[in-house]
Amino acid sequence: MTLLHRVRRFLLYLFLIAVGIVLIYPLVWMFFASFKTNAEIFGSIRLLPQSISFDSYVRGWKTGGGVYSIGLFMANSFKLTVPTVLVTIASSVLVGYGFARFDFPGKKLLFSLMISTMMLPGTVVMIPRYLTFHKLGWLNSYLPFIVPAALGGSVFLIYMMIQFIRGIPREMDESAKIDGCNSFGILCYLIIPLAKPAIVSVIIFQTLWTWNDFFNPLIYLNSTRKFPISLGLRLMLDSSGVNRWDEIMAMSVVAILPCVILFALAQKQFIEGVATSGLKG
Repeated sequence: MTLLHRVRRFLLYLFLIAVGIVLIYPLVWMFFASFKTNAEIFGSIRLLPQSISFDSYVRGWKTGGGVYSIGLFMANSFKLTVPTVLVTIASSVLVGYGFARFDFPGKKLLFSLMISTMMLPGTVVMIPRYLTFHKLGWLNSYLPFIVPAALGGSVFLIYMMIQFIRGIPREMDESAKIDGCNSFGILCYLIIPLAKPAIVSVIIFQTLWTWNDFFNPLIYLNSTRKFPISLGLRLMLDSSGVNRWDEIMAMSVVAILPCVILFALAQKQFIEGVATSGLKG
């Protein structure tokens, strides 16, 4: 490696480190601000708190949402996110397997229609969705989130599964058929084990989208008792402008903790699932 290449690599790493610091600094600041008092947050530019206190976590957890505790909103987020992610995995795998491995009448048309829905802005279908869910009596429940996900509503995730399954050699399917596997057996014993990186990517994407969603719960849920954590944090903001920012920062840290833990545990398979489209060689 020549000196010029080493200098270029050093500058590239330096640039990436600088970008990483800029991106992660707000999260680091929020974490340390959760241990500060309100006066210290606005009265000092220091990153580290003068003294570490967990009072903001205790007070925020008990009374952060006013009448209801933050614990209720966190539980609601799990009740909303877990079923949505599970049915998304099932629908994405099944639909992706169907498009990737089977030929049937109208396949190209159906695939084109499915992909074309990715081009529609959310605002275009917002009112028709609301009216449909209203007539079905699903408002103020989690059904507007779970049922569309179970019926293949996550087109991007389905397309990602299709591309990944297409990368798995068809010769493996033929070998499984010789061993006596039918189509469902091939899916269960061959495709799903090999598609674990893509499935992990589906889990992470859908978890982040559902957990952090603010707009859709605001439309479909009208009972404060059913609010997820995204809306629960909004209740901590006082309309008069008198806010306990130390408690808000503390509960924001608590709110993002499940997503951070999930990504930390599954980042290797997530990167593999996003970066590859099947088996190599």
